[in-house]
Amino acid sequence: MRDFPPVITTFYARSGDGPTTGPLAAPDTRTPFRFLLWTLRLQWPVILTTTFLGMFWQLPPMAGPWIFGRAVDEGIVPGDVSKTLQWGAVLLAVTMVGALFGILMHTFIVRTWLIALYGTIKMVTRKAAQMGHVLPRRTPTGEVLSVAGSDSDEFGALTEILARTWTQLVAYLVVAFIVLSTSLELGVLLLVAAPVLVGAAYPLLKPLHRRQEIERSRNSDLTSLATDIVAGLRILRGIGGERTFGSNYAAQSQLARQAGQSAGIWQAAIEAVGVLFSGVFVVLLVWLGTRQVISGDLTIGQLISFLGYALFMIYPIQTFFEFAQKLTRASVSARKAIAIFEQRPPWQDPAQPVGLPVHGDLADEQTGFVAHEGQLTIVVSAVPEDTSALADRLGRYLSPDTEPVSQDIGEGLKGRAARRAREQRAIDRARLAELDEERARAAWGVTLGGVDLAAARLADVRRRILVSDATSQLFAGTLQDAVDPHARLTREEAEEALRVANAEDVYDALPGGWQGRIDERGRGLSGGQRQRVVLARALAQDADVLVLVEPTSAVDAHTEARIAERVADVRRGRTTVVTTVSPLWLHHADRVVLVQDNRAIAEGTHEDLLLDSPDYRRVVTRAMDANAETREEVDDRG
Repeated sequence: MRDFPPVITTFYARSGDGPTTGPLAAPDTRTPFRFLLWTLRLQWPVILTTTFLGMFWQLPPMAGPWIFGRAVDEGIVPGDVSKTLQWGAVLLAVTMVGALFGILMHTFIVRTWLIALYGTIKMVTRKAAQMGHVLPRRTPTGEVLSVAGSDSDEFGALTEILARTWTQLVAYLVVAFIVLSTSLELGVLLLVAAPVLVGAAYPLLKPLHRRQEIERSRNSDLTSLATDIVAGLRILRGIGGERTFGSNYAAQSQLARQAGQSAGIWQAAIEAVGVLFSGVFVVLLVWLGTRQVISGDLTIGQLISFLGYALFMIYPIQTFFEFAQKLTRASVSARKAIAIFEQRPPWQDPAQPVGLPVHGDLADEQTGFVAHEGQLTIVVSAVPEDTSALADRLGRYLSPDTEPVSQDIGEGLKGRAARRAREQRAIDRARLAELDEERARAAWGVTLGGVDLAAARLADVRRRILVSDATSQLFAGTLQDAVDPHARLTREEAEEALRVANAEDVYDALPGGWQGRIDERGRGLSGGQRQRVVLARALAQDADVLVLVEPTSAVDAHTEARIAERVADVRRGRTTVVTTVSPLWLHHADRVVLVQDNRAIAEGTHEDLLLDSPDYRRVVTRAMDANAETREEVDDRG
C-alpha cells in the first residue's frame, strides 16, 4: 500500500500517478465539511487500519478493570493464590497485547498525519503551478503560505483525532455493555454521560470557531507582511523604511497574539467544562456503586471494576471534546483552503488552435509597438510600469493590476454579519475570476507573424515567447538547477549562458561549482548576482522570442556593458526585446522604440532619436543622470 509520500492526482497528473478523473481527481470545494470528507477519503485505508489497531490498544483499559475485579473476588478475597496468579497472568498478557498494538497504532497515527499534511502541501504547490502568475492576483501570498503551512497541519490533526475517536467510541460502547450487564443503573449513567458533556460544551464551540477564524486571518496577514518585508528588504534598507515596516509588523503581531489569547480562553473554557463534568461523573458513579455494594447488589471486586471504568471513561469523553475542537479548527482551515483550491485558470485553449508561424514580427495593437523578426529592439519609457505592462502583453500574461481578495473576516463581525462578509468575499473572488476569463478568452491584441496569441495554444505561446522580468525568482537548489531547471543543457551550453550573463563569479564563489547550493530566493547572493543568474536562465532557454525587463538594473556600468554586448552578439538574428533606458544597451540596439502614455510615439536608432526626438532625449538624459548618482553611491551591486 503506497500512501507516503501521498499520491495526489489533483490539478496535474503524470503517467503512473493514478486516475485523472473520478471522485479523487479534484477536491470537493462546495462546503468545508465536504472538503474535509474528501481529504479523509484520500487515505481511508490508513484511517481504518489505525482504528482497527486502536481497538486492540484499548484492550487493557476495556478488559483490565473486569479482570482485576475477578482477581479480587475469586483470588484475593477468598485467599486463593492460584486464582490470583491466574488472573494476574491474564492481565499481564492483555497489557502486553495492548502495548504492542499501541506502538503500531502510534506509527499509523503519525502516518495519517503526515499524509494529510504533505498531501495538502503538494496540492497547494500544484495549484500555484497551475495558476501561475494569476494566483497572486486573486489571493494574498500570506493566505497561500498559511494553507500550506498551518492549515495542512490542522488537516493532519483531524485525521489523527478521527482514528482515536472511533477507537474510543468502540471502547466506550464495550465498557457500557459490560457495566450494563452488571448494573443497569450504572450502565445507563455511563451511556448518557458523554452526550450530556458534549451538549454542555456545544454552546461554547461557536464563539471558539469565530475567534479561531479571527486568529487565522490575522496570522495570514502577518505572514503576508513578513513575506513582503523579506522580498523588499534591500529596497527598504536603501530608503530607510525598515523601521516603519518593522513597526507595522510588531503591531500586526500584537493583533495576532491578542486573537490567539482570545481563542485560547474559549478553548480553555471548553476543556474546563470537560474536566468539571468528568469529575462530577466519576463522583456520581462511585457514589452509586458504593450504595449498591452496601445493599449487596455488587461485590467488592465489581465495585473496584466500576471505579476503574469510571476513571477510564474520562479519556473517551475528553477525546470526544478534543475531536469537536479539532473539527472546528479544521473547518476554519478548510474554508481558507477552499478559497484557493476552487480557483480555476482563466486560460482555455481555442477549439481550433492555430499554429504560430516560424517567422514574423511581434506586434502589440494597444501601443503600436512592433518587434521586427531577428532584431534587438529596445523599449524606452519614462514610466517603467508601461514597459512592464507591455512585456506582460507580449508574453500573454495578465497584468498585476488587481488587488487580491483577502480572507480577513472583519473585526467584530459575528452571526449574519460574518456570513454576509464571507458571501461578499466569494462574490468578489468570482467577479475577479470572471474578469480574468473574459480577458483571456478575448482576442489578445498581440500578434506573432500576423496570428493573434489568443488563437494559439498557451503552451505554444510559452514555448515560443519567453519573458524574464524583475519578479523572476530563484528557488533553493544547486546552481545547475537555477540555470537549467529542466536538465536540457550540455555543460558547454550552461557555461555559455553563464558567460553571456557575466555570472562566472557566482560559479567561482559557490563551493561545489555547478553543484553549489543556492538558498531560497537566492538569499546568499547579492542583488546583481541574483539578477545575472536569472538572466543566464532566460538565455539558456534559447527562445525564439526573448523579452527582458530591466535585466541589468542591479549591476555596475562595466558589467552592464559586457552583458549588453554579449547578449546582442549571442541573440543576433533572433527576435529580442529589452526594456531599459541604459545607453549601454541602447548603443547595441537595432531599433529603439519610445513609449509614452502607453503609445509608441517614436522609433529609430539611438543616435537618430537623440537628434530628432526631444521626448526621447529627455527620458534618456534623465535616466543617465539618475544612473550616475546611483552608481556613485554603490560602485558595484553585483
